[in-house]
Amino acid sequence: MSEFVSTYGSLIVSMVLGALLGLSLYLPLMAGQLSLASPGFYALGGYIAAILSTKVFTSSSSFFPIPLLLIEMVIAGVVSGLLGAVIGIPTLRLRGIYLAIATIAFVEVLRVLSLNLEITGGAVGIFGIPQPFQTQIEYLWIALPLLIIAMVLFYRLERIKVGRAFTAIREDELAAGAMGINPTYYKVLAFTLGAILAGVVGAISAHFLNTWNARQGTFDASIIYLTFVLIGGSRTFLGSIVGGMVFTALPEILRSLADTGGLPNWVAQFLRDGRLIIFGLLIVVGTIFFPQGLVTPDVFKKRKVKNKQV
Repeated sequence: MSEFVSTYGSLIVSMVLGALLGLSLYLPLMAGQLSLASPGFYALGGYIAAILSTKVFTSSSSFFPIPLLLIEMVIAGVVSGLLGAVIGIPTLRLRGIYLAIATIAFVEVLRVLSLNLEITGGAVGIFGIPQPFQTQIEYLWIALPLLIIAMVLFYRLERIKVGRAFTAIREDELAAGAMGINPTYYKVLAFTLGAILAGVVGAISAHFLNTWNARQGTFDASIIYLTFVLIGGSRTFLGSIVGGMVFTALPEILRSLADTGGLPNWVAQFLRDGRLIIFGLLIVVGTIFFPQGLVTPDVFKKRKVKNKQV
C-alpha cells in the first residue's frame, strides 16, 4: 500500500484538483456560456499563494502553517471573484465563439503580464514555495474535502432557483428573459463563481507543485479543461468531475503505454507528447457521438426507473 501511495499519490491529488477545475469551467457552461477563462483565474490564484507564502507569510517552521494556506485560498478566491465580476460584466454580453475568443484573450493578457512583472518572477516564475505537508498525498486533506463540499453545493445548486435560472438561460436566453429572469445577472454570477473556484484551486496547486510560472495559465490549459467538461458531461456536474479525473490521468496512462516497449519510436513519442492532439480529437469525436458527454442526467433517470421496476 505504501508503495502504491508513493508511486501514485501525486497523480491521485492531481485528479482531484482536475475535477475541481472541471467544475470551475462547468459553472459558466451551466448558464450557456462557453468561457475559457478558468486557466487565467487558476494562474492568478497560484501567483497569489506563491507571492504570499514566499514574501508575506514567512515562517521559521519547517512546514508552512495550514491556517495560512487556508487564508491564501480565501484571498485567492476573493481576488479572482472580484476580477471575474469586473471582466464578466462587459465580456458576457458576447455569445458563442466570440465569448470564447474574448476569454482566451483574457488568459493571454494575464500570461503576458506574469512574464513581464518582477513580482511574478518573469519567465522563470516563483520557486521554493513552502510545503504544508510532508508528502504529496497529504494534500488530499485539503483537496478532497473541497471537492466533497463543491459536490454538495453543486447538487443543491442544480435544484434551487439559481440553478434553474442557469439552466433556463442555457436552453433559451430569450425565453428566460421573457419569464422575468435577468440573463446578465445570472451569467455574471456563474462566471464569478467559476472564477472563485479556479482561484482557490490555483492557491492549492501552487504549494502542491512547489513552483509557479506562466505555463500554468495558457491556451493549452483552456483546451484541456474544456475536454474535461465536454467529454465528461456538460449537463451535470458529475460529468465534469469524471472528465477531470479521467483526463488528468490519461497523459500518465499514455506515457505508461509508451514505455511498455515494442512500439515504433514515432508511436511512443506521440503517446508521450501528443496529448493536446489526442484531446482535440476527443473533443471533435465526442461532440459528434456524445453531444452531452459521457455522463448525462438521463443515466440517473434510467437507473431510478429500473429500481422502481425491480
